[in-house]
Amino acid sequence: MAGNRDQGGSAEPRRGFDVVAIATSAGGLHALEEILAPLDPGFPAPILVVQHLSRSRESILAQILARKTRLKVKQAEDGEVIEPGCVYTAPSDHHLLVKPDGTISLTSTDLVHFVRPSGDLLFESVAAGFGPRAIAVVATGTGFDGATGVIAIKKGGGLVIVQDELSSEFFGMPGAAIKTGDVDLIIPLSEIAGALTRLTSVA
Repeated sequence: MAGNRDQGGSAEPRRGFDVVAIATSAGGLHALEEILAPLDPGFPAPILVVQHLSRSRESILAQILARKTRLKVKQAEDGEVIEPGCVYTAPSDHHLLVKPDGTISLTSTDLVHFVRPSGDLLFESVAAGFGPRAIAVVATGTGFDGATGVIAIKKGGGLVIVQDELSSEFFGMPGAAIKTGDVDLIIPLSEIAGALTRLTSVA
């Protein structure tokens, strides 16, 4: 687990990543607020968010997060092009994917590990489209969504950040990601925003 500070640390990872994908579930609203609130309006990468919510209700996640961050936040729309400094949230009961040309694809295909939207599918699409320029973040949540996608991110040369156990309300998803052996940084929730700012900077 290169860069895992809990295991003694290593050299600072490279910089200049072009896209950030975040997957979270139980406890995720607080985690997302903590990650997004400190980010500068000029954040140089788009941020794609999968949060497990009730599939029977329309999501208001974008509206909630918009009150907590200086970034632009919107619910993703099929076919739109992702832009730096914008947070895109998955609509209820739709998988959120990104094509290699940077356009969003929303699908209602089968549940993946009992969930829709799926962090695994988001991560796999980002890995396919952005390869070594992609960052995946797995935050608090039950279950193991995101673990398969983490493997895809690393296979494509990207970087994986996982919220540590102490700061996670629920450690199912972070723990499952860590067990893959493909995690670069395991850090407290309070440090994720700073890590993203450093990693997306080209300076």
